[in-house]
Amino acid sequence: MTLDFEPIDDVTGPGEAKSNIDVLARLFPDAVVDGTVDIDALRDLLGDDAAPSSAEAFGLRWPGMAEARRLSTLPATGTLLPKPGESVDWNTTRNIVIEGDNLEVLRLLRRGYTNKVDVIYIDPPYNTGNDFIYDDKRTTSQTAHETAAGQRDDEGVLQVGEGSDRTQDRKSGASRHTAWLSMMYPRLLVAQHLLKDTGVIIVAIDDTEHARIKLLMDRVFGAENFATNVVWQGRGKNDARFSAGGIDYMLVYAKNRARLVDEDVRWKEPKRGYGLVVDAAERAWRNSEGNPVKATEEFRRWWKTNPDTEKGLQSYSEIDETGRPFLRGPLASPNPRVNLQYDLVHPVTGVPVPMHPNGWRYAKEVMAALVAEGRIIFGQDHTTSPRRKLYLEEQDSQAIRSVVVQDRAAATESVSKLLGSSIFDNPKDVSVLSRWFDATTGSKHDAVVLDFFAGSGSTGHAVMDLNASDGGDRRYILVQLDESVDKDDYDTIADITRERLRRAGQQIAAKQAPDAADIDTGFRSYRLASSNVRAWDGTPDQLDLLGAVDNLVAGRTTDDLLVEMMLRLGVDLTTPLETREVAGSTLYNLAGTLFAYFGTDITVERANEVAKVLVAWRDEDPGDADTTVVVRDTGFVDSAAKLNFAAAVEQAGFTTVRSI
Repeated sequence: MTLDFEPIDDVTGPGEAKSNIDVLARLFPDAVVDGTVDIDALRDLLGDDAAPSSAEAFGLRWPGMAEARRLSTLPATGTLLPKPGESVDWNTTRNIVIEGDNLEVLRLLRRGYTNKVDVIYIDPPYNTGNDFIYDDKRTTSQTAHETAAGQRDDEGVLQVGEGSDRTQDRKSGASRHTAWLSMMYPRLLVAQHLLKDTGVIIVAIDDTEHARIKLLMDRVFGAENFATNVVWQGRGKNDARFSAGGIDYMLVYAKNRARLVDEDVRWKEPKRGYGLVVDAAERAWRNSEGNPVKATEEFRRWWKTNPDTEKGLQSYSEIDETGRPFLRGPLASPNPRVNLQYDLVHPVTGVPVPMHPNGWRYAKEVMAALVAEGRIIFGQDHTTSPRRKLYLEEQDSQAIRSVVVQDRAAATESVSKLLGSSIFDNPKDVSVLSRWFDATTGSKHDAVVLDFFAGSGSTGHAVMDLNASDGGDRRYILVQLDESVDKDDYDTIADITRERLRRAGQQIAAKQAPDAADIDTGFRSYRLASSNVRAWDGTPDQLDLLGAVDNLVAGRTTDDLLVEMMLRLGVDLTTPLETREVAGSTLYNLAGTLFAYFGTDITVERANEVAKVLVAWRDEDPGDADTTVVVRDTGFVDSAAKLNFAAAVEQAGFTTVRSI
């Protein structure tokens, strides 16, 4: 037999230390010997651009930074347990909610979702002193921080005396900032892998850590990929000492800003009040019975009522003979251009009209086409400079504004209506998130949005709202720590997340028109857990060879094994799935590219039966991709059964068989 059952444990993923070394080995084989990187050789190969290890470099540094970076390269050791009972539309939804520590969850998702996420939005703990609980079990104590920072000697004696200007507040503050940065750093490093090359990350923050997260984002995503700093002005306090405050921020970075520029990507949003103007113009046109003069008069009277719209829309104050509102725009070139200086003849007098010294805005051929389309408005004769006609319908959007004025009370009230009062403090505003998801995903209505500090689930709610408004098929992945809360009916924040999404989905679905496209208002729920495969720990139970034959955790189901297999092999968790019962267990078919069977007590006869069904099922809809088969390592009763199965699938053309 030539076909091996390669253990899933041997598979590595992008961003993990082993994969990073493999990448270096391909690029610089001379610098990697027996799987170990020769740093000096690598520095030689990089030449003058490689800084010596002792070089001082610009950027953010803190005690514990190297350890935090290392955490991002570790492979995941846990798994996700599927929870259909607490999900909505499990079989059809493509949305995902995961309860558990987000660093381990991100490492689990890395294999299947690297370069797959379009937008990441996070609202991490603001580190105000009472909201920071993500310590990765490596909390930086005051003493540990002072030791790492060189402020205590080898015997633990503090080397900073009372005469120092380093006050107690600064001591505790530095320790707190260090712990917070060490929490954020590995998570952002893994998140960077998940983003598509055209992806965007949005990080909400306040003044406490704004400066440090900006430097950290520069380090992880590159200062050259900074896109904008959004200022979110909420309700200020009149009794504040220095300013009214009430400001948060959203730092926005692209994965590859240069590519977005090359592709002329522009983040747009609808102009405020655009719909009001359109409705008023249509009403004036109907009331005038198609008379542009009367329609314009009524339209201008409406404008005098000072409707709540973007200021620029007020320039659209006329209605033409087609019933469309327009404005008269300039035709002059903004800069002197010789090639744009030519005669433009008045259509009635035949005499050239006055030209701006810079020339016209359009080339001669384009101008001729605009004249033919009736888009150039001439005066009564050639003595008046013409204007260009710009229709309101062509100006329905604008560059998204980097200042948000939105009282947060509206978001709190919205969640209170769904779940009851005092269930969740300071949720993010769904309308603001929807605007930014709309702008940053653009025409990609099937975008994937990730939030690994999910809180009450505002991101998922915003994605569903946006899909309902434009018929999109965007999907979300939310991750929330199993943080305990003292609330009636809710044990953890993740419980609140799921219930908010259930009720928001029902609310959105109820508002949909009968003929509207179906909106995905469901989600699949998962919970982080230890691996289904028992780790070897040398305990007496495992020293019992007969008892150790089954290496899987008791109580776990074949569905649990399937999810772990998908995570280890990098398969999207919402991949279409079909099942058939074969030889007393379930045979799983993941879109025809991967089959899994976790049955036990597989004899030679059963092995042949499973192999026949597997081959027949594969041949019903053969694909071009190589098909992988995964089996339970301890499922076969003896080596003969295992060899029979291997021979059957190899003869049928399967080239990859793995075991768990």
